[in-house]
Amino acid sequence: MTTTLKSYVCGQWFTGTGKMAQLHNPTTEEVVAETSTEGINFQEALAHARDKGGAALRAMTFAQRGELLMAMSKAIHEYREELLDLAALNGGNTRGDGKFDIDGATGTLAFYAKLGEKLGDRKTLNDGDEIRLSKNPRWVGRHVYKPLHGVAILINAFNFPAWGFAEKAATAILAGMPIVNKPATSTSLVAARISEILVESGVVPEGVFTSICGSAGDMLEHVQWQDVVAFTGSSDTGLKIRSMKSILENNVRVNVEADSLNAAVLGADVDSDDDVYDLFLREVTRDITQKAGQKCTATRRIFVPQDAVESVVEDLKGQLEAMKSGAPTVKGVKTGPLATAQQLQDAQAGLARLAECTETVLGGSRGELEGIDNDKGYFLSPTLLVAKDGEAPELHDREVFGPVATIIPYDGSVEHAARLLEKGRGSLVSSIYSDKAAFLLGMADSASAFLGRMHLANSKIAEHSAGPGTVLPQLMHGGPGRAGGGQELGGLSGLRFYMQRTALQGFSPLLEKLN
Repeated sequence: MTTTLKSYVCGQWFTGTGKMAQLHNPTTEEVVAETSTEGINFQEALAHARDKGGAALRAMTFAQRGELLMAMSKAIHEYREELLDLAALNGGNTRGDGKFDIDGATGTLAFYAKLGEKLGDRKTLNDGDEIRLSKNPRWVGRHVYKPLHGVAILINAFNFPAWGFAEKAATAILAGMPIVNKPATSTSLVAARISEILVESGVVPEGVFTSICGSAGDMLEHVQWQDVVAFTGSSDTGLKIRSMKSILENNVRVNVEADSLNAAVLGADVDSDDDVYDLFLREVTRDITQKAGQKCTATRRIFVPQDAVESVVEDLKGQLEAMKSGAPTVKGVKTGPLATAQQLQDAQAGLARLAECTETVLGGSRGELEGIDNDKGYFLSPTLLVAKDGEAPELHDREVFGPVATIIPYDGSVEHAARLLEKGRGSLVSSIYSDKAAFLLGMADSASAFLGRMHLANSKIAEHSAGPGTVLPQLMHGGPGRAGGGQELGGLSGLRFYMQRTALQGFSPLLEKLN
């Protein structure tokens, strides 16, 4: 039976009219749900969020907003098993992949809830200490952050319908801004159910939470100067949003997290019997196969010293071949299908572009699948390529968003590795594997400008590493250039996108009373 998904606007559930968009099960290609937003008055929806939700949140202290986030986290966690089933049904997620998304969401909400508790019964976020402005010690200045009086429009990608929502929602709500969540339509079954859970729980004040399930229609044409847009998706769509007349005329803040050719760099000092080598194999394998490679933090380029390429190819092939592909509900399967037919088509087109400058040493097709006895499903087996020429522009130009990575030989030096990293024109995260401090620090010094996050891995942290693919709420998520130029999370810094920094100058005892 096909489910009809609803949006939640102006405090009411809304079922769209007209032609419905279809959601598929990527394992069987069957239609599992449909949705439409035709008939929604987006101007009224945004106004309701600003007026009702904004006022409610600004009246709360940070501690009270933190309590709201914790209640949201607990409400979602209560339905964890149901959400995992939906993640498999509509996203092709294995149980492990589903947990990565759902638990990432509840964990992020809980992290920011605790930050709210620490900030306490205040409504103002101070930025630094008082600054004396004259010889009179009572004439001072101070920078403060206060929430914008608009609405935060959260536009999320198809691959993380739970976590993608939570990392934006947690920072926006703690900052004091109401949210409009717009998940990618193709995999919105999980996001739609989360919307139902949050509304039915009664924990969210009216107007704080709006859910748009389906097309965004003309929503962004109605943004105002105090609104913000946080977007995750392709760089092409990010550019379209940034270029919209309504965005430009109103100077609306836009945060973009987009394409990223992340890299793993193996140091020349690493031998195959080193702990750091095992860590390299383990983390690269996981980041190729987890979520079927459909992660913005997945490893796409693997830089290996020239004389180690042959052995790394064999070892990585062995690791990847052990990662069974197939129906995500079958025990032991580690790699499910891609999320949509379009995703599979795009991945295949990407492989075709790389064919002239690489050799395929593993995968490239559906492969042998567990639990599948027909030709249905959007499957692409883990695929490992080796570059014929590490300087080929195509290697560093377009991301193949699937379980695909390319080994690229380099000469083992910091200078060569950093130059190859730079060719990606901006990445969210890259990893450096070495037990040589000079190499790790040299890469940090030479390549940090090209990355949002750098994972410096040696044998000392091998047992504790969460890997580069895990986005931690304590650290910034975002990257320069091609990666969008945006920033999310990062503890308290994640709140600032949703707040106005204002310089106050005046009588010191007066400013001290501001809470």
